[in-house]
Amino acid sequence: MPSVTHDDAPPLADLMPWSVAPLRLGRGWPTAPDPASLKARWDALLKAEGPDRAALFEPTRSRSPRTAVGQLPGVAAGTGRLARASGPCPEPVRVLRAPFDEQWLIPDHRLIDAARPELWRVADTRQVFAVESPGTPGGLLATSLLPLFGPGRIRPLYRRPGGTEPNLAPGLLDHLTARLGSRPAPLDMLAWIVTAVREDDLAVPLTSDPARWQHGVRLGRRALWLLRRDGERPKLPGGRRPYVRAPLPPRPLTLRYDRDEEVLHLDEGRISPVPPDAWEFTAGGERVLEQWFAARTAEGEPGTLAAIRPAGWPQTWTSELLELITVLALLAEVRAERAAFTVPDPVTAAELREAGVLPVPRPARAPASVLDRREEGPEGQLALL
Repeated sequence: MPSVTHDDAPPLADLMPWSVAPLRLGRGWPTAPDPASLKARWDALLKAEGPDRAALFEPTRSRSPRTAVGQLPGVAAGTGRLARASGPCPEPVRVLRAPFDEQWLIPDHRLIDAARPELWRVADTRQVFAVESPGTPGGLLATSLLPLFGPGRIRPLYRRPGGTEPNLAPGLLDHLTARLGSRPAPLDMLAWIVTAVREDDLAVPLTSDPARWQHGVRLGRRALWLLRRDGERPKLPGGRRPYVRAPLPPRPLTLRYDRDEEVLHLDEGRISPVPPDAWEFTAGGERVLEQWFAARTAEGEPGTLAAIRPAGWPQTWTSELLELITVLALLAEVRAERAAFTVPDPVTAAELREAGVLPVPRPARAPASVLDRREEGPEGQLALL
């Protein structure tokens, strides 16, 4: 067996070899915390004509109202040039706009500078996207929604729709099966990665110890449940669940935290208890709760589409804030367990090379050919894939 060193853990880039660069929107107005604002922005854009429409659009070198592009995979949106477009707004879809910030997007290829269609082709209810997130505890996030933030790369768990063909190094699961005595499921592999990945270099120590493997998978499964927010809604124990103690104003403008009282103040509105770990939870070097609040209270520049926002504070935002506080508090507990997690009996990168799992063959780093859906090209033509 090869000698073991701390630095001999295989990198995430080898374990999940296919990755995609982050999406690049090019303009902020096609995303919003509420879908109604997006539909109002679309209507305002289409009511404008000529130079006024172009100015509202906020053109870049990649996109202008005269750009012709194909339809996003799996989305019903127009492909005619936006300069002469009419009709209703494409139905907004839920996305992860920033770490822990679920918002909405107008899924129209004409509005997005770099939409990464290869991600849209594999996005479905079975998919999980692992997102490299520098400055976030663990350095890695996971989401069932299409992630719209960078700068780290996006690694889908599956290379094809329907949860088929896992995006894992060929032969990796076979090798781990021989070492562990049972076959890991692809989602178990991702759960282990979420638990064991090193933040500094995104290397992933592996183990041949079945008990340690199961422990790491259980910890990672809980993290994935909280990150994806699917299934049963997370709850803190009774007496620790956050509630609205004083009504939020119609349009709160300030956010502050009282650590001694564990109270989150939104102007004169109050939510408590809010654990300090939830308030201090950071992503990208910023407090998540502060970023989330700022995204919902920022005023767009007058005369721009981004200035079209809700007149008040929707009740849905309060519900989302209470759930976000819960998720961050529970993730902080997982993070504390993860900090004490150790990996005995490692399966090293040298061992994987000796077994022929590494280096990863070049095709595994490229997207799979997905030809099961017709895609409309520019100006209504059939796209050739």
